[in-house]
Amino acid sequence: MDFGTKNHFFTAAIIIEQLIKRPSMQLDARIREVAKDLGADFYGVADLAPARDFILWQGGERLAGYPRAISIGVALLSTIVDGLPERGDRVVAMEYRHHAYDVVNDLLDSIALRLSNCLQSQGYRALPVPASKRAVVDDRIAAAFSHKLAAHLAGLGWIGKSCLLITQQAGPRVRWTTVLTDAPLEATGQAMAERCGECSKCVEICPQAAFTGRPFRYDESREARYDAAKCERYLKELEQKTGYGVCGLCLYVCPHGGK
Repeated sequence: MDFGTKNHFFTAAIIIEQLIKRPSMQLDARIREVAKDLGADFYGVADLAPARDFILWQGGERLAGYPRAISIGVALLSTIVDGLPERGDRVVAMEYRHHAYDVVNDLLDSIALRLSNCLQSQGYRALPVPASKRAVVDDRIAAAFSHKLAAHLAGLGWIGKSCLLITQQAGPRVRWTTVLTDAPLEATGQAMAERCGECSKCVEICPQAAFTGRPFRYDESREARYDAAKCERYLKELEQKTGYGVCGLCLYVCPHGGK
């Protein structure tokens, strides 16, 4: 662990200790302030009851047993995202992989762990979900829990035709993580209606034609909108060519993110 990492954890510990000692602050306000002070650009709390059956199907009883989720997002640098059309260049691909995946995911995981420790110190259960983990489970290419689902239910954005979470402030140029908890936090919003309208730029730019263009619906499977296997194969091909399997054109082209 280098000095910068040690310093970050030391600073985070001080922030949490100071906030926990403020009895006048409500738990909701304390947790939000900890997240913001540790580097979160987006923060929300979701009531998971409407999605329990889906969470149970995707992640099992262990994850479905938590009634609420804290959704945390960190915005990506536009200078990095805007270089994605040149992702065939090894340097551009390396920059995106480093700054938009590795560094951001480490930050998100650190924030989630610190929030979980804070909640545990107050007597509540908390489980940080890894920021970016995909695996093939029963032929499904998906994580055990959907970060974008939590962000959507927390009112932080809508799910677009690219199956990405679209925020009003930064479009899809945000990476997410989640803390599952039984703490009595108040939900910050509700699922936001889709606002893509007639736009289909993400569908048109996809080099694998992985999107059907259908808008998100709760009563439809992901496969009605998105072929994850096509994406997975394409990323592996890119990794063989450049050493870095990055695409992100759907994220790059979204007009909500290019403001």
